[in-house]
Amino acid sequence: MFKKFLRKIVIVSVVMVIGLAMLSFFGTNAPTLGVSDGQLSECPGSPNCVSSMTKLEDFAMEPIPFSDPANSQSDELGKLKQVIADQFPRASLIDQQEGYLRYEFRTFVFRFADDVEFLAVPEEKLIHFRSASRVGRSDLGLNRKRMAKIKRLMAQ
Repeated sequence: MFKKFLRKIVIVSVVMVIGLAMLSFFGTNAPTLGVSDGQLSECPGSPNCVSSMTKLEDFAMEPIPFSDPANSQSDELGKLKQVIADQFPRASLIDQQEGYLRYEFRTFVFRFADDVEFLAVPEEKLIHFRSASRVGRSDLGLNRKRMAKIKRLMAQ
C-alpha cells in the first residue's frame, strides 16, 4: 500500500517538474517594454512585479539613488552594469539606450525569465526600475529581493 502511494507521489512530482520546465521553455515572449513619456511600464497588478515608478502601493519600491551625486548618468549606469555582471550570472543585457538598460534574468532551475528595466534620471540623481516575472503570478518575493540587493550594492 505504501509503495503504491509513494509511486503516485513520484509520478505527480515528475509530471509537475516536466510541466514547469515546459512552461519555462515555451512560455510567453517578453512583453513590450521601454520608456514612454519618461515612464517605465506600470506593473500588471500581479504580485510578481516591483517598480519605483508604480502607482500601485503594494508593488512600489524607492528608486536607486546615485552612489555619488557628482557622477554622471553614464557613470552610474556603468556601475550598475558592473554590479549586475558581478552578482547575477544568469542576467543578460537585452537593450541599452541613452539612460536606459533592459535585462533578462533567468532563474536557476527552471530558467523562468524576469524582465528588469532601469531608467536613469540625472536631474533627480536617481535610477528608476521595474522588475517583473514574465510568467506566473507569484515569484515568492524574488523580484523585490533582487532589487533590494542591487540597491544595497549600488550604495557601496
